[in-house]
Amino acid sequence: MKQAFYKNAFIQMLIAIAIGILLGHLDPHLAVQMKPISDGFVRLIGMLIGVVMFALVVLGIAGMQDKMHAAKVGGKAIVYFEIMTFVSLGFGMLAANLLQPGAGSNLDLSHLAENSTQYAAKLTTTSIADFLLNIIPNSFVDAFTRNSSLQILLLAVLFGVALARQGERGRSVTSFIEAILRILFGMINLILKVAPLAAFGAMAYTIGRYGMASVLPLLHFVGAIYIASILFVCVVMGVIARVAGVNIFRLIAYIKEELLLVFFTTSSMAALPGLIEKMERMGCAKAVVRLVLPTGYTFNLNGTNMYLTMAAMFLAQAGGIDVSMWQQLSLLAIAMLTSKGATSVTGSGFIALAATLSTLQIIPVGGIVLLLGVERLMKCRSLSNVIGNCLACVVVCAWDKALDRKAMAQVLSSPS
Repeated sequence: MKQAFYKNAFIQMLIAIAIGILLGHLDPHLAVQMKPISDGFVRLIGMLIGVVMFALVVLGIAGMQDKMHAAKVGGKAIVYFEIMTFVSLGFGMLAANLLQPGAGSNLDLSHLAENSTQYAAKLTTTSIADFLLNIIPNSFVDAFTRNSSLQILLLAVLFGVALARQGERGRSVTSFIEAILRILFGMINLILKVAPLAAFGAMAYTIGRYGMASVLPLLHFVGAIYIASILFVCVVMGVIARVAGVNIFRLIAYIKEELLLVFFTTSSMAALPGLIEKMERMGCAKAVVRLVLPTGYTFNLNGTNMYLTMAAMFLAQAGGIDVSMWQQLSLLAIAMLTSKGATSVTGSGFIALAATLSTLQIIPVGGIVLLLGVERLMKCRSLSNVIGNCLACVVVCAWDKALDRKAMAQVLSSPS
């Protein structure tokens, strides 16, 4: 029996978005009050993601019977992530230099800095040493209560390696974690039932709070981010995908439901369970997917990386600050470190930008308040992150000869 059109998740999402836009236009005051709906959805997802990420990485490592193989796959993933981090940061800087999104704005960033020093200070890290020390949690439970992705990843890697060394004696623990993971995915699927409500709340708030007129001076920057993201996905990722033996456009079509969810809820974590299932169905080895995909949510954020360098250059151009080639290279080097703190949690890219500018000490950190008004419009960051992490699974699997190309060809020929 054919499903009624109004029960289709895609149709429900579109209807919710349309109602949100209409409310934002007709009654901005009421629309702004819808923000808690979308915030609540993100918090519901966020409360489970730390445990889900831990379980996935542990099972990914423990699922590799050969400990050397686990280390080899992890090493390949990190090498790929670092290369893509450098490429995406450099691409963002190149795009900012070519598109000049902030040229001619003549904004007084020093005045903004004076009025927001205390706010900006809360977003910055004090030193590289502190950043590295903060990766180590005070206790096992502390990492989860703080919901720190880097700390959870550290614990997951240590736990997974230790579990893998137990061999058959650790099989019961592995089965227990797998059972817990299935329950967690079931919880997430229940939460996703209200995703259209979250999309309604986010869109109503965005239109009601900002409107188009209030963000016109920054739309050039937003447009530049979208152009750069599209080019990066189509050209850079397209070439990498071709080398790995997959068509980037077919891959995007295959994960379109998850991309739609990310676009309208601003939470890329919400798509993680569906992405894992689809990448495994596509022929990527389960152990590799469960190691690479969650880890990529912290170490392989191509869209956020482009935002870091483009936003920094935009503020410099808008404030009339001349940034030399050497200073741009310094920005690139600093962003290689600070970008590791930009997890896929909503707003973390903004915090990483503050940390980058604070370390660089060329562009006033307070200037980032200019970007608050368009922060929710830059959905392309999360979309690029998700596409990049799915591509990473394919690349690492192909590199490790753990990719079922027949299954991939069959699935991508008729994406669901």
